[in-house]
Amino acid sequence: MMLPTVPAFVLAVALPIVAVETAKAQSQRFTLSSPAFEDNAMLPVKYGGDIVCGRDSRGGNISPPLTWTNPPAAAKSFAVLMIDPDGRRGLGSVHWVAYGIPAGRRELKEGEGGAPSADIISGKNSRGTMGYSGPCGGPPVDAPHHYVFDVLALDLVPDALPPGLDREQLFGSIAGHSLAPASLVVRYRREP
Repeated sequence: MMLPTVPAFVLAVALPIVAVETAKAQSQRFTLSSPAFEDNAMLPVKYGGDIVCGRDSRGGNISPPLTWTNPPAAAKSFAVLMIDPDGRRGLGSVHWVAYGIPAGRRELKEGEGGAPSADIISGKNSRGTMGYSGPCGGPPVDAPHHYVFDVLALDLVPDALPPGLDREQLFGSIAGHSLAPASLVVRYRREP
């Protein structure tokens, strides 16, 4: 069976339309970014852990600024997580759990993950503390660890959940309520 050929003029008209529609769909996708670093870049040291990582740590334990665009229209709140899948020798480590962020917000400012706020409910990280806990990146001989920042659009009102949930408790509470995720990956290594 012979397939019909598409005339060149049809392709000349159709291909730009497809390209425009693809670009439009990508520009309307729920995305997460940071003004402090690019996706897959090295996380600046000031966002790394402080004394909890050891005496030689140079980090400031400051949560980085995050910005998200084009969330689902039905979103009533957001949750933010930072996870190191390489941590604890591949078992993973949770560095940040925050939720109850009102749907009108489109950013978290630098340092906002460590301070109590009326707009953010803090959850527990793997160290058992509330709020942001900067990465250590393993001993200096390790390869850089990967850190995944996620923002989840939820159909829950901001005060639907109690404070202090860890990642597993949060996931159990938002099952069936997550509308969409947006992610950003960075790397971090504590330098000798």
